[in-house]
Amino acid sequence: MIPRINPSCRIDPLPLPAENGVSFSVLRLDRLHPIVSGNKWFKLKFYLAEAVASQKTIVTFGGAYSNHIVATAAAAKEAGLLCIGIIRGEEAPHLSATLLQAKSLGMELVFVSRQLYAQKIIPMEISSRQQELYVIPEGGYGNLGMRGASEILQQNQTGSFTHLLSAVGTGTTLAGLAAAAKVNQQVIGISVLKNNYSLQAEIAQLLPEDKKNAFTLLHDYHFGGYAKRSTELLQFMNDFYEMTSVPTDFVYTGKAFFAALDLAKKNFFPTGSNVLLLHSGGLQGNRSLPKGTLIFD
Repeated sequence: MIPRINPSCRIDPLPLPAENGVSFSVLRLDRLHPIVSGNKWFKLKFYLAEAVASQKTIVTFGGAYSNHIVATAAAAKEAGLLCIGIIRGEEAPHLSATLLQAKSLGMELVFVSRQLYAQKIIPMEISSRQQELYVIPEGGYGNLGMRGASEILQQNQTGSFTHLLSAVGTGTTLAGLAAAAKVNQQVIGISVLKNNYSLQAEIAQLLPEDKKNAFTLLHDYHFGGYAKRSTELLQFMNDFYEMTSVPTDFVYTGKAFFAALDLAKKNFFPTGSNVLLLHSGGLQGNRSLPKGTLIFD
């Protein structure tokens, strides 16, 4: 069966200083499921339905800190399916907390070089087996992932918001938001990868012709690149938690929420804007930080 989620996905107004009359709220998708949280459940939903119907072994791709890898492992276990994760880079002497959790959930980990990983080819050691495989692209990228992500805004009343802002990895979630947003809503994506300018076309590829330009992608808040962090970012995450009681992660939501507040200070949002921040989950990534770095678990 497909993992069940907690239907009470609330929107919390954020008690933040009003810059230029701009107000912020957060859609708490991180509360949907203990592991398959945030946007992951939506992106996996339709892929999982096909995999369950076919009873094939799931194969997917991700890095050492991939939320998608953990979410897929948990979803496959709950659905009673075998699952293989093709992991970018050589196997490290000590696995990340993310990969240890995926392994504990039953996912088989197969490590490949970064060069082979970039080609997204199933390694011979997997393809040569007598198994029927169901491939889920990295991050759930694709039409099925976008279709699932387009249901995110249906979880609550979101029509009153002028702007929808989310962190962006593969762009699947942002494509779903752009597809579902109202004409008067501006969809903003904060890329967490450094100089990943191909994202614009990759997101547009998932959208119908009339929506291909229905989003804005910003590249100035990656803090050095994917899963990179700085003292400034970590301090912001602690400060944000003290102000709002909302935990963030340093790979995605910390960067996106930092960007939102910084953009408000720079008058990016028109006066009186009502901004909805998407909490895409992924808090498990914080376990790779030294103990005591963050004031929240």
